[in-house]
Amino acid sequence: MIEDIKKTLWATADKLRANMDAAEYKHIVLGLIFVKYISDTFQTRRTELMRKFADSQDDYYLEDADQELIDEELEDRDYYKEVNVFWVPEAARWETLRAQAKQADIGKRVDDALSLIETENPKLKGILDKRYARVQLPDGKLGELVDLVSQIGFGESGNAEDRAKNHARDLLGQVYEYFLGQFASAEGKRGGQFYTPASIVKTLVAVLAPHHGQVYDPCCGSGGMFMQSEKFIEAHGGKLGDVSIYGQEANPTTWRLAAMNLAIRGIDFNLGREPADTFVRDQHPDLRADFVLANPPFNMSNWQHGSLEGDPRWVYGTPPQGNANYAWLQHMLYHLKPTGRAGIVLANGSMSSSQNSEADIRRAMIDADKVEVMIALPGQLFFNTQIPACLWFLVKEKRARQGEVLFIDARKLGSMISRVQCEFTDEVIDRIANTVAAWRGENASGEDYADIAGYCRSVTLIEIAEHGHVLTPGRYVGAEAVEDDDEAFADKMQKLTETLGEQMAKGAKLDQLLRSKLGDLGYEL
Repeated sequence: MIEDIKKTLWATADKLRANMDAAEYKHIVLGLIFVKYISDTFQTRRTELMRKFADSQDDYYLEDADQELIDEELEDRDYYKEVNVFWVPEAARWETLRAQAKQADIGKRVDDALSLIETENPKLKGILDKRYARVQLPDGKLGELVDLVSQIGFGESGNAEDRAKNHARDLLGQVYEYFLGQFASAEGKRGGQFYTPASIVKTLVAVLAPHHGQVYDPCCGSGGMFMQSEKFIEAHGGKLGDVSIYGQEANPTTWRLAAMNLAIRGIDFNLGREPADTFVRDQHPDLRADFVLANPPFNMSNWQHGSLEGDPRWVYGTPPQGNANYAWLQHMLYHLKPTGRAGIVLANGSMSSSQNSEADIRRAMIDADKVEVMIALPGQLFFNTQIPACLWFLVKEKRARQGEVLFIDARKLGSMISRVQCEFTDEVIDRIANTVAAWRGENASGEDYADIAGYCRSVTLIEIAEHGHVLTPGRYVGAEAVEDDDEAFADKMQKLTETLGEQMAKGAKLDQLLRSKLGDLGYEL
């Protein structure tokens, strides 16, 4: 079902898009999907309440209630709020919009519906993007899109097995993720500013294991880090209420997209008062998080501002004006609790750069034992750039393996999923996460850590200093073992020498025979 929905939606959306830029069209499509979702889930809850009111065995049973009382109870917003369902006014419900889809002013009607939804649900205030009245689509096309989105059913009907497979939030989440990925590919370079490939996010989450506490992303884009954290928590038997979500995003439209992405899943979140620059207008200055996950813009220039001189976040040195990589690293360290951990995606240059003050900052961070794990990634992971990337894992205070850093070279572990796109399989992600857990002494299986040539190695800070504080995994893990047998080198060399001697003797005999034959024919060599 989900694959059919995704393919139908994208094919038609791509056709309807015509000459509209994907960056604009993304919000048109996802906004309508959002309205359809909250309308469907509202109606599902309403239907469920009617059943409960009539069931004498149910705690919600209304004895001897007439229709007027039932209708009054159905309007009680608390019934919806208690199960994280948004209240949708009748004028904003999907069936009302669908009935008006062929009207010339359908764009204005959608905007009005969004305004009503925001008024009734303060959590959504300022989040919904009311741009439909001014959208540049040919006559009738927006109505066609409304009809198309109507094909998606987010209500929970059918048998128990179907409900389990197509749970409304999960279905919507998959549609959102699919569209974000497709739009990132269509937008090319610009698309990557809000979309981190799922396998990279999964790797960050698997290594950090955010079961509880506060999770923070200072450049959260559309909220992908939070989505994977949610899945991880649920997969490991936890509850969403065990974590608090904090984020920040500078782009206003992407900030709204992140809020919608979180709202549809019923996740409580705080994205700050407004979209804002993380360095200049930190929306969570007092936050000290248990986990930080982020994919900041690579090698961002023009980030500096006069107000950042002497900023308390620059504990290990003032970052250079031309590159924000070490500003991001220090910002994230600053926002960690003493027991906190951070996972960050950065360009490979961050591991070895010596320009400006970056080498000095990296040395200070290493000497202070703040770097826990470094992972080199394959190429072709991102939609928008071929710049090689890596994962940094930082700690505020190292609880295990003090004075060591774990290096993992995963450059050869990617799988091509298209001619231009690579990803990690779940098996590779599990291998990486288990390696880190074993190294930390936290592996549930009790498996001990061991260095593996060409893949992973635990290195002391002393050795890292000898290499000029460069953090490139390939420098430390060595070459992969080509063979794995117990045959002694001397014995193997003896056999190879004997074989070579035999081949040379055969070659000499063949040469002598060739000369003899040519001589018989009157040729001299």
